[in-house]
Amino acid sequence: MTMQIGKTMSLCPVCLAKILAGKIIGEDGNIYLEKRCWEHGSFQTLIWEGSLDSYLAWGAEDAGGKVTPVRATAPERGCPYDCGLCQNHERDGCCVLLELTNRCNLRCPVCFAGAGDQPPRDLPLEQIAGQYDLLLERGGPFNIQLSGGEPTLRDDLPQIIALGKAKGFTFFQLNTNGLRLAREPDYAQILAQAGVSAVFLQFDGLEERIYRTLRGAELLDEKLAALENCRLAGLPVVLVPTVAPGVNDHALGEILQFALAHAPHVRGVHIQPISYFGRCALKAPEKRLTIPGVLHRIEEQTQGLFQAAHFGGGGAESPYCSFHASYLRREDGSLKPLPRRRSQCCCVKSSEARDYVSRQWSGKVSLGDGDPDTASLDEFLRRTVENTFTVSGMVFQDVYNLDLDRLRRCYICEVDSQRGMVPFCAYNLTDAAGRPLYRI
Repeated sequence: MTMQIGKTMSLCPVCLAKILAGKIIGEDGNIYLEKRCWEHGSFQTLIWEGSLDSYLAWGAEDAGGKVTPVRATAPERGCPYDCGLCQNHERDGCCVLLELTNRCNLRCPVCFAGAGDQPPRDLPLEQIAGQYDLLLERGGPFNIQLSGGEPTLRDDLPQIIALGKAKGFTFFQLNTNGLRLAREPDYAQILAQAGVSAVFLQFDGLEERIYRTLRGAELLDEKLAALENCRLAGLPVVLVPTVAPGVNDHALGEILQFALAHAPHVRGVHIQPISYFGRCALKAPEKRLTIPGVLHRIEEQTQGLFQAAHFGGGGAESPYCSFHASYLRREDGSLKPLPRRRSQCCCVKSSEARDYVSRQWSGKVSLGDGDPDTASLDEFLRRTVENTFTVSGMVFQDVYNLDLDRLRRCYICEVDSQRGMVPFCAYNLTDAAGRPLYRI
């Protein structure tokens, strides 16, 4: 039996030129997005592995509320063609990616940015300074994600961070494959001194087979070396697995147990179920990996240490974009689930989101001025933050499951000197043949 649950708008996966009416339907115990292009046919994509009740209950945690972006531009063609951000967008920014280079020292079969497909180019320092200024004009300072390509290929990375700090930015997340951190033992200390807040380390599992499939090389020893060098430098790490069905979805429990064994230096795990955009050598299966599928695997593979019931959807973004749970590590090694909050992934106000994410991933909290009357409270807060372990994830959209209602709630943006701030899923969107909507 098929039941229509809701409706939205999407794009044709073949041409990207047509905005299509989309139906959200329940069928065979799962939830699908269904759409039809009069020229290129009909498309149905799994978006939720589970019942209608579970789907609606997850969406009930929606924080709601609309925030018009600062200095939003007037729409012309309509969503998703006018991103920058336009006046129809419903969130300001929180986390912003600065793509410092398109160079990379890997050639991953799976790469949303298609790194290495274009002639090598580093973003000039003066253009980076201009992007910092643009972000301040648009409501910043936001949390900065130093990205690429592989950002550590730039020897002037400390200068880029210093430039941002001078303009008032305080949180710098480094998105990296970790190869330079592994090969140059002193490099982690250089980054820590420069002001990197946390390292988001590409970490797809503990088997070389996984890395051969997703990264095109055997990398496990280098991942472990990068992690150890960061530990010695006091540089917090978040493990970031890209999870693909049949490749490493069996390894989620092992990754989580490994991360927990390396806490508090490893602050948590940020899971990214694979999206089929950019350069992607893997074909999208009929049964995709969705939020309930990830949570079911986590609970099963950890024998209930991490439970699906502990998790909730995001705050400012659509609840169907993300999942999140935080735990307090007790002295005996057990975990206490912390109460879920609507704002736990990010808040509607970017200033609140910046502070929350900074504490979550860096493990640092602003304390008092040494007043003896507050010393015990300060110590309690420090120990609590240090011993918090976080498991989160982001389900990025590709052209098949693109839901424009979700896209308008996006707070993760790519900064572009010409366009401004473009939602991540729009900026990286490609059609069925790999042709981009925004990327050059």
